[in-house]
Amino acid sequence: MKKLFKKNEIYTVRIEDITDLGFGVGHIEGCAIFVADTVMGDLVRVSIIKVNSGYLVGRMIELIEASEARCTSRCTESGCRSCAYKNISYSDEALKKEEGVRRLFSRRELSVPVAKIITSPAETRYRNKAQYPIARVGGRYTVGFYAPKSHRVCPIEDCPLTPEVFSEIVALCLSHFEKHSLSVYNEESGEGLLRHIYLRRGEVTGEILLTIVVTSFAFPHADELVASVRERFPQVVGILLNKNSEATNVILGDEYKTLYGVPYIFDVLAGVRLKITAQSFYQVNRTACELLYAKARDLAAPTKADTVLDLYCGAGSIGLSMARDAGEVIGIEIVESAVECAKENAVANGITNASFFTGDAANTERLLEAAERKIGKRIDPDVVILDPPRAGCAPELLSFVASREPKRIVYISCNPKTLARDAELLAALGYKADTVYPVDMFPMTGHVESVVCLTR
Repeated sequence: MKKLFKKNEIYTVRIEDITDLGFGVGHIEGCAIFVADTVMGDLVRVSIIKVNSGYLVGRMIELIEASEARCTSRCTESGCRSCAYKNISYSDEALKKEEGVRRLFSRRELSVPVAKIITSPAETRYRNKAQYPIARVGGRYTVGFYAPKSHRVCPIEDCPLTPEVFSEIVALCLSHFEKHSLSVYNEESGEGLLRHIYLRRGEVTGEILLTIVVTSFAFPHADELVASVRERFPQVVGILLNKNSEATNVILGDEYKTLYGVPYIFDVLAGVRLKITAQSFYQVNRTACELLYAKARDLAAPTKADTVLDLYCGAGSIGLSMARDAGEVIGIEIVESAVECAKENAVANGITNASFFTGDAANTERLLEAAERKIGKRIDPDVVILDPPRAGCAPELLSFVASREPKRIVYISCNPKTLARDAELLAALGYKADTVYPVDMFPMTGHVESVVCLTR
């Protein structure tokens, strides 16, 4: 007979595993229970806070016996739950991610081997980008990250994933807001000025771009803020306002105003100097990304006789990193400003065999139309690079790519679930997946990048 559980009942549970959302998993009389802030091996006393038909959610009320896997030194910000694996060692985290990718592919019965995970050179301070929501907590201006399933800001003084200079710049901005009593945006009323502080940094160049997201360009005492930032942080090459007055969860609006300097930074990735704007896509962990791109380049193995088609090309970083080995690189991207950056990046690096065009990967009938019209011939690529968002590729796009009969498809994915799904679809279209290589781009978080080559 199945036991009927009730809220507030208390049980002692041995935690057996941890999910990529950071919840420990145990069982009570055969029923799975998920408990925040626990790790595999912990023995805990828990109170049931939610009863669902197939599982329970519990709250730890006592840590009876700490697991050997438990680690408390990676992050001391107890209020933030953004990092799923901050309470276990990095070696345990890497193993969990590798096993997770292997499990997803085994479920698809693809018989695809999964290699040992390529770990990040840095566990902390690796992020070159951070977006902080602004709030007033207890009458004080603060920034932080949203609590799970809410827009309540958990104050964070110094996130260990970001450069220390980010926290210093944020503190200066908050001091300015406090001095002039600037209003903070209220989601319910739609009133208030300040929404987010957004920072980007070039790891190699050291250049920093500061963007303040506001509901109006009428920003009081802007000159004073600019002078303060320039005096203390000469590495800040641009200070921008971004206007977002919409009632939306999207952080950035479409309009920018430059208060000082230039609206971009430069960085160097995989031997290519890149111009990066506030809205450009750029991998947040540059050193780990270099390992990912090196593996992708090895798998693509372009030669001077090959045409490489780089879909979802962004500012061109992947295609440009392969251009010196390839005969021709053609990049397609839906964001027009990113395409312009890609073109500028090609020129700045002296790369003459790469062309970039605006196109929508969801519109396969017209995907290559502009590029083919421009170069005056049909594009039949030898190598296709796919680097889609977390949702993966539409079946129509995969069918379109397969119809052009490339020799190799190199698929870079930030979501192993959709990668396994799409590998199965490509298998039905005649492309066999070789070894999958997990790459840890995001230590402490539940995310893992992967790359695989599929051969016709």
